[in-house]
Formats: sequence, structure tokens, C-alpha cells
Amino acid sequence: MPKQLTQSYVSSIKPNPDKPIWTTDAEIKNLKLYVGTSGAKVWYFYYRDKNGKKASKKLGSFDALTVAQARDMAKDVAGRVVRGDNLKKEKPVTKLTYGEFLSGFYEPWVVISRRSGKKTIKALRNIFHFLLQRSIESLSVIEIEQWRSKRMGEGRKAATLNRVIVALKASLNWAVEREVIKENPIAKLRSLREDDSDKKIRYLSQEERGRLHTALDAREARIRAGRDSHNEWLSERDRSLRPDLSEFTFVDHLKPMIIVSLNTGIRQGSLFQLRWSDIDFQEGNLSVSPLAEKTGKLVHIPMNPEVKETLEAWQEQTRGKHSELVFPSPRGGNRFDNCKKAWAGLMKDAQIENFRWHDMRHDFASQLVMCGVDLNTVRELMGHSDLKMTLRYAHLAPAIKQAAVNLLSRKEYVESSLRK
Repeated sequence: MPKQLTQSYVSSIKPNPDKPIWTTDAEIKNLKLYVGTSGAKVWYFYYRDKNGKKASKKLGSFDALTVAQARDMAKDVAGRVVRGDNLKKEKPVTKLTYGEFLSGFYEPWVVISRRSGKKTIKALRNIFHFLLQRSIESLSVIEIEQWRSKRMGEGRKAATLNRVIVALKASLNWAVEREVIKENPIAKLRSLREDDSDKKIRYLSQEERGRLHTALDAREARIRAGRDSHNEWLSERDRSLRPDLSEFTFVDHLKPMIIVSLNTGIRQGSLFQLRWSDIDFQEGNLSVSPLAEKTGKLVHIPMNPEVKETLEAWQEQTRGKHSELVFPSPRGGNRFDNCKKAWAGLMKDAQIENFRWHDMRHDFASQLVMCGVDLNTVRELMGHSDLKMTLRYAHLAPAIKQAAVNLLSRKEYVESSLRK
């Protein structure tokens, strides 16, 4: 019996392990859906050829054709049957799948052209794995919306989902620009409202800031005392002593890294890749190279006295280690992967909760705004490509808005005085 087929209904059909299932569309009677015992779903169009014999034409899999697309193709085939075309001699049109597009077109370009290219490709393959075997032109807004709604129901945040869909859209826009496809099939998909993003703005209170610096100093003192104790133990046994930490400004990388982060807003990944050649002590600038910056743009950040003095002392302390990196990992001297353990211990000692390393970047921007720095300057210092990102901090500067509207009152007062 014919069935009014819908996208959700076809998706819900479970295979019968004993025999295939055939379903006829109620809207186009000659359009049938085949569901194999393995679960494969394929569209077929049944017709009679010019000799009156029954025949069928495979239109494509359900993965490649939505219900609406299958109906459109069925109508096209029906028209050709009426015209007397010999459908048996037609060669099937090979359509480029999204997976083939990634491997053969997008990946070679994005890996070379974007700093995070490899991560982007890995994310697209993992997150949108269900699209890899689909024809690139058959992707639709409705199925991405359904996928997104499911993820929202699982607790995913709007900002996270927007970010991955932006990556998907960007790959398809690239395909349009290179004439791989005529149009982006999900161009009309709108971003989710990111109400959850407001909760991410976390900065230090003055009390927390004080506790953080106290904990840093206490950590330094504790490590120095531990080294002294250990050297005393080694000395008693006539063994070689380890370097005396009292000779150094810092016991290790953590304190200078935190001072730089709090005073520049540099991203952790960029900090880990920072090189001495990126620092101009004479001009007082710290430059984040395009390869290390998320936006792929060169960002210059002025150093305040605390940052400059810290880096000068750190450079003197690490001189002779023959590393281009400002903060090489103590294990092998390569790039840091993370310092989660040291950070977690410091937060525990400082009794600071819900404050991530990345929140030092939010703290930097928040402090600037609360000090009256205009948002566009904050945008440039943060390396934001769009002012929308910086506007998250606008609510921290109510005094600036008040001063702005006060200008109107002052203007009216002056004009009134002149009229008198």
C-alpha cells in the first residue's frame, strides 16, 4: 500500500533481516524505496518502456537523495520515458561525495593555508562522519538542523555547535568559489543564539588576583626549599648537587608564563609557540606570528613594564639552553603540550574555582574594558577579527556609556547658555 513518505519516516524504517522491504510513495506512484536486509536504502523508479515491458531505473541511495530530491528525479525520469528516451543505455552519473571532496580538494589546500588545517579536517571527518558517503550536493539544511537539535538535547553548547557548523559551511563555500559545486546547500542555515557564551566570561576579582600571586610566590618558595633540602641530602652522601635555585629569578616556567598571559591576553597555544625572535625589547612589542595565531593574522601586543622585566629576567635565566622557544618544555626542550597539572595545583592553592588557563585571556580583556579602554583597541590587542567577539565585554564598562550620554546633556546646556 502506498505511503506518504517523509524524511523522518524513511530514516526510521528498520530493515527486516529475513527479506527486503519495498515501500511505494503515495505522491509519485512509480517511486519505490528498497530497504535491504543489511539496512541499505535505495530509490527506484518503475515504468514501462516503449514496448510495454516493465522496467526500473535506480535513482540513488537514500544517503545521497532526500525524499524531495528522489521525487524530483522521478519526475524527470518520467518525462524522459514519455519522450521515448532509452534509459537502459544511460550511464549513471558519478557524484562527488563529501568525503571525496575533503580528501581530493579541500584537505590539500586547508592544511597548507590554515594553521589549524589538520585539526579542521580531523574535526570535519569525525563530527560529520555521516556525510562522508553522501553526494556533496545532496546535503540539506534540514538534516543538519536535525543533527544539531539532537546534539543540543545531549547537552552540547550553542557556541560549540556554531563553531563546527561554521567549519562545515566554510568548506562548502570554498567548493562554490572553486566551482566544484554551484551553490552551498546549507548556506541558509542560521547560527544558534549563543546565550551560553555569556557564562564563559570569567575574570579574577581583586581578592582572587591577590591569592593567585600569593600562591605563585608560595609555590616558588616551596620548590626552592625542596631543592635546598634535596641538595643537603645529596651533599651528605657526597653526590653531585643540583643547581641552586636561589641563583635564579624563577624556579621554572609557570610564573613567567602566567605573568605574560595575564598582561597580554595571549592564547595558550600561541604562548607555547612564542619565540625569542617574536619579542622586540627595544620597541617593547611582543608579536604573535600568523602560524601561531588562531585567526592566521600577525598580532602585535605592547609589553607593559611587568611583562618586559619578566621576559628579560627569563631570557637571562635560560640563556645557553639553545632553544628558539621562549618557554620550551623541560622534557626535551620541545613545544609544550599543556601544563594542566601545575595549573590545577596552583588554583587549588589559591582557592580559585572555575578559572581556566584561557580565562586569563578573558581577564586581560575585562580589565582593559573596566579601565576605560575603548572596545576597538581591546579588539586589536586581543587579535579579534570581528568586533562581535569583543562586544562580550561591553557590559563591564557602564561608566563609558554613562559618559557618552552625558555628552548630550552637556551639549544642550552649552547651547542653552549661548542662546541666553
